[in-house]
Amino acid sequence: MRRRKGRDLNGLLLLDKPAGITSNRVLQNVKKLFNAAKAGHTGSLDPLATGLLIICFGKATKISQYLLNADKQYEVTLKLGVVTNTGDTDGAIVKESDASLVSDDDIRQCAMALTGEIKQIPPMYSALKHQGARLYALARKGIEVERQSRTVNIYKFDLIQKYENFVDIKVHCSKGTYVRKLVEDLGNLLGCGAHVVKLRRTCLGPFFHPNMYTISELEDCAAQNKSKLDQALISIEIAFHNWPALSIEDDLMHDIRNGHPIWIPRSPTKGVVRIYDANDQFYGLGKILEDGRIAPKCLS
Repeated sequence: MRRRKGRDLNGLLLLDKPAGITSNRVLQNVKKLFNAAKAGHTGSLDPLATGLLIICFGKATKISQYLLNADKQYEVTLKLGVVTNTGDTDGAIVKESDASLVSDDDIRQCAMALTGEIKQIPPMYSALKHQGARLYALARKGIEVERQSRTVNIYKFDLIQKYENFVDIKVHCSKGTYVRKLVEDLGNLLGCGAHVVKLRRTCLGPFFHPNMYTISELEDCAAQNKSKLDQALISIEIAFHNWPALSIEDDLMHDIRNGHPIWIPRSPTKGVVRIYDANDQFYGLGKILEDGRIAPKCLS
């Protein structure tokens, strides 16, 4: 078997993604910077977007799905009266309208109509696939295909300020939400159209306005020494610190390590728990089955 190149690193990096670059390119740059054997991220940001991009190294990639499914928060600047084919400033203008009469109250009322559980049709400029092809690849060829709507939750859609035709908003939403589409829908309700000018992810799951590293800060660390660079990583278990924890004795840990569900008295009756061994070392996650047993899942 061919050995993977790079260092065996384990942990999470809270990265402040810069604008103008894809999330995958950022991932590859960071992976190279750390000389890591294995790395992934927990959900793409558009090239235009900045903010929290969580890079998972090594064993942390096994739990990335839990962070992919987490709620997210964004700070957004949109422009009224202009519609683009991508829903943001990276696209071509397809329509312009007068937005001078749109008031703060108009925006609040329309945002309220888009709050709660809503149906959202994914944009053509997205990474979803249709018959094996990425939607954005089809869109660049001028091809538009039918997309199924999906249910998403918009917990908060708050107006911060309006200045001329620009509007600052904050969005707290569930997984699968396309903020560009949310802004487009807001513009449609207002009757003037809108597109995203700036987009910044500030929170993801348990990471609420965290301290993040920029690429330049990481490069500075790497220039000093690799050990200082590694200090930027945080432990995997921090991503789940709000979940119930179970300490399991050695005899039962043997079953867990072999993938067998176990019974633990007075354990939670549903959901996912953190598993620690008798020495209080984090081992991984366990899912509560319907019969109450705990099954090892995504072990670190």
